[in-house]
Formats: sequence, C-alpha cells, structure tokens
Amino acid sequence: MKIKDITQFLEELAPSNYQESYDNSGLIVGDPNKEVHKALISLDCTEAVVEDAIEKGCDIIISHHPIVFSGMKRFNGKNYVERTIIKAIKHDIALYAIHTNLDNIAGGVSSKMADKLGLENQAILRPKAGLLKKLVVYVPRTHVEEVRNALFEAGAGAIGDYDECSYNTVGYGTFRPLEGANPAIGAVGSQERVEETKIEVIFPVQRERKILVSMLAAHPYEEVAYHIISLDNSLSSVGSGAIGNLKTPMREEEFLAFLKEQFQLQVIRHTSLSGKPIKRVALCGGAGGFLLNDAKRSGADIFITADYKYHEFFDAEEEIVIADIGHFESEQFTQELLLEVITKKFANFAVLLTEIDTNPIKYYI
Repeated sequence: MKIKDITQFLEELAPSNYQESYDNSGLIVGDPNKEVHKALISLDCTEAVVEDAIEKGCDIIISHHPIVFSGMKRFNGKNYVERTIIKAIKHDIALYAIHTNLDNIAGGVSSKMADKLGLENQAILRPKAGLLKKLVVYVPRTHVEEVRNALFEAGAGAIGDYDECSYNTVGYGTFRPLEGANPAIGAVGSQERVEETKIEVIFPVQRERKILVSMLAAHPYEEVAYHIISLDNSLSSVGSGAIGNLKTPMREEEFLAFLKEQFQLQVIRHTSLSGKPIKRVALCGGAGGFLLNDAKRSGADIFITADYKYHEFFDAEEEIVIADIGHFESEQFTQELLLEVITKKFANFAVLLTEIDTNPIKYYI
C-alpha cells in the first residue's frame, strides 16, 4: 500500500477542487510513493496526535483540519504547528488533510451530522456553482457509439442519480484536407461533406483531462472539432451544509435535549425559542454562519452550527432558532466517517482512531 493509493481514493471521494480558496487540503508531509502500513485518523493534527501515531506504529495521519493553512518560512519549533511538522518529519510520518472538500460533498461532514439526527430527505443547503462544464463534439455517424461510450466511461454524462446522459443532434459537417493532412475520410484538396452527430455531455471540471484523452482516442478524425463551455449550473451533490426533515416534529426544548444527547454536548448556545415545533433542520459542521440566510430560505426551523459571535445571534430575527454546539462537537463524527469509508475501500489496511481529545475548548460546569 502506498500513500498515493489512499490519497487518490480520498480525492475521488472529495476532489481537491471542491475545497475553499483559503484551505490547504491534501498531502502536507510525505512522499506519495512511500509504502504505508497503518493510518491514524484525527480531527486535528497536533504534537500529541503525532506522539499517538508513533506509539501505535502508524506511518500516516489523516486529519480533517490541515496543520498548515498558510505559507511557512521557518521551522524552528517556536509554535505548535512547526513542532508538529518537525516531529512528523523526524519520525517519517505522512500528514494528509481532507477539510473543506469533505465538508462540500453529499455524504460528507454535514451529512454525517444529519444522519446522527435521523434526518430524512437530506439535501445540500447551498449547492456549489462553477464545477460543471459541457463538452460539444462532432462525430461521423459511423463512430457515434464508440465516442459516446468513451465519454461515458471517462465520467461524462452523469447528472444526479442518472448517468450516460447526452444530447445528440444529427447534421453534416464540411472540411477540406490541406497539404500534409492525413484524413480519415476524403482526400487532400477535395472538400468533403460528412453525415455527423453533435454529441453534448456535461461533466465535472476535475475530469476534463481524462474525458478529452478518451474522446480523442476514440474519435477517427485527425483534427477533432469540439468545444468546451463553462456552466453556471449548481451541482446538487456538492456544496455547503445540509438540510433535512425530522421523521416526527418535536417541541423546541425536546429537540434541544435530543440534540444534546445525540452529540454528547455539554452546552448549547442558542437564540430565543419561538414556541413552534421543530420539523425542518439545517446544519453545517464548523463555522457555518455564512449559511444562515440559506437556512431561512430553505424553511428550516433551526440552524445548527458553530463559532457564532455575539452580534451574529441577532441575525436570527426571530425567523429561525440558531444553535451553536461548538466547532469540535459539530465535526466530531468526521473521524468516524473517514474510518468507515477507508476501511470499506481497503479492507486489509489497518486504520485506527486517535485516542487524543484535540478539542482546545474546555467547559467549566
């Protein structure tokens, strides 16, 4: 097993281009071609977590939060970030982070929160735009099936719960091979008219290179006529937060008690209660205040997230209940999520959860 076997799988699950611009997901320390035998999963990467990896014989740490967010010019051990990096390198332990790209997928961090509350009819709270493109290619009628199937196999034509989606228009194309050309159809110097089909397919941006290589390999023409269009469409399976419905509505106090029990919370900071039952629930792991208006527009009765500041609670405007459960607490099940997906994919690879409580916030009760 090599590091790249794990990281390629994780980046298929949560592509790196899904992360936010400020983020630093990916392989932070380590050689992708190095063999690994045991992984340690943690929400954060700290010195104590590296020590835990050393004691457990783990040679890679997979964390949710990156230990490094911005550029570093010196490694003198003057802060916990530098000390953690130094210790990992000294003991040949790779560090990998899967952060906002895991936040931004259906089945990711917020979805795991929703699962813990048993929410039904789950959806992304704010779908992400700018992640889709459309390929238009002109193919002679004799090779339509071959080219179209090559596109599908490379990952084009998947829309929601459907795949092999395409739109096909019949027409004809003209061309004249010039001196030096080696045409599949026709002769140099003569204009040709060929019955063609225009194939249109949508694809996620990260698959563009693979799709173009497959298309060009299957296409009979020496010069292939095609173009790519960037789309503004949102991708319903990618984006921030989650929303869903409780199977049975609950009184607000009853729901807060249920939330506290399911997430094993010590405290919940929340806005005034409205006296109305809770049916529709919006959630976002970590700092999700930027999604408040999305939660309101989605008809949520309560918005569960973390890191709310004093004045931001006023933004509820008595239209919704805001419940701040804490950053660590909202993302704690990410470790469980990563354990599940990695062990399912690599059944014979040892994956452990850290025993270190990395939550820097303590409560005096």
